[in-house]
Amino acid sequence: MDIFQAIVIGAIEGFTEFLPISSTGHMIVASKFLGVEQSSVIKAYEVIIQFAAILAVILLYREKINLKEIKLWEKVFVAFLPIAIVGFLLKDWIKSIFSVEIVATMFIVGGIIFLIVEYFHKDNKSTAKEIEEVSWTQALWIGFGQIFSLIPGTSRAGSTIIAGMLSGVSRKTSTEFSFLLAIPVMMAVSGYDLLKHYHEFIGADLTPFLIGFVVAFVVAYLTIKLLIVFLQRFTFVAFGIYRILFGVFLLMII
Repeated sequence: MDIFQAIVIGAIEGFTEFLPISSTGHMIVASKFLGVEQSSVIKAYEVIIQFAAILAVILLYREKINLKEIKLWEKVFVAFLPIAIVGFLLKDWIKSIFSVEIVATMFIVGGIIFLIVEYFHKDNKSTAKEIEEVSWTQALWIGFGQIFSLIPGTSRAGSTIIAGMLSGVSRKTSTEFSFLLAIPVMMAVSGYDLLKHYHEFIGADLTPFLIGFVVAFVVAYLTIKLLIVFLQRFTFVAFGIYRILFGVFLLMII
């Protein structure tokens, strides 16, 4: 993997990780056009840029990371438990069902779901308009919704945001709760992958890794900030339409 490939993949990870459009499908397209094989080195690199994305969330929401917000983090932990349990039990099955066709199909299905949910959702009737107002029940529903993100192409951000909106959480608050929930989820996944691929860093040229880390961090940081601004004026309809179009595109190129 050269520096140009590292920059492109890092930018895609940073941009798509926290948007409800799934980073998996975009990684597939990027790898195809860049001629990057899904080797163990690429897997190790993906761990690096995922840590960069996590760091962006931690920096942006650093005021929430303290003992005064312990109740909020208890709810985040409750939301984390379902995917931690199911993901551990079904990790081998999840790997076995991965295919570009499934990723593309879930892009389309997820897009349709977003359009349906947005059609019926009334943000002004939400019972939780601030992240501290998310109830234990809503946190648990968000956690159960996140389980669907185990299906390739579903999107972790998308599944948690939809679950939040369906449980009565406002659009913006569902998104911010999804950001915080990403911290334990991605730390667990990236930590596990790091243990599996740490040997790939031994003796390797770390320059592309470091550049990709910086790119992923900066892009993720800006994407999160811009998404919150976007949601103050718009809905997720555009993302739903994009998912459908991108899913069709994926089916056409495979």
